[in-house]
Amino acid sequence: MKPPAAENASIAAGMLAALGASTCCVLPLVLVSVGLGGAWIAQLREMERYFPVFVGIAIAAFAYAFYRLYLRPAACAPGDACADPGTRQRQRVAFWVTLIGAKVLIASPYVYAALAS
Repeated sequence: MKPPAAENASIAAGMLAALGASTCCVLPLVLVSVGLGGAWIAQLREMERYFPVFVGIAIAAFAYAFYRLYLRPAACAPGDACADPGTRQRQRVAFWVTLIGAKVLIASPYVYAALAS
């Protein structure tokens, strides 16, 4: 089985890092909204100190994905899956959709703080 393309891996890494950045604020809200609760949810606020690290990882991952998708696309041999123009188009759509989702997740603590005050 072939490993995932660098573009796909960096898009996934960027989204996971954005999820990690929002763990302190969005995840507790979502868990309470679906009916899960308990004192352990308050412990998720401890993840707030890692927020800049996760944001940095997300920015780096999305920057690398942009580089590989637009500035230096990988060369493909004829007959490979990446030689199909539809594959590159789907990767670009996935990039922009996950980038917008990551921006929402990263901005959510600031929006939540503005609404709470």
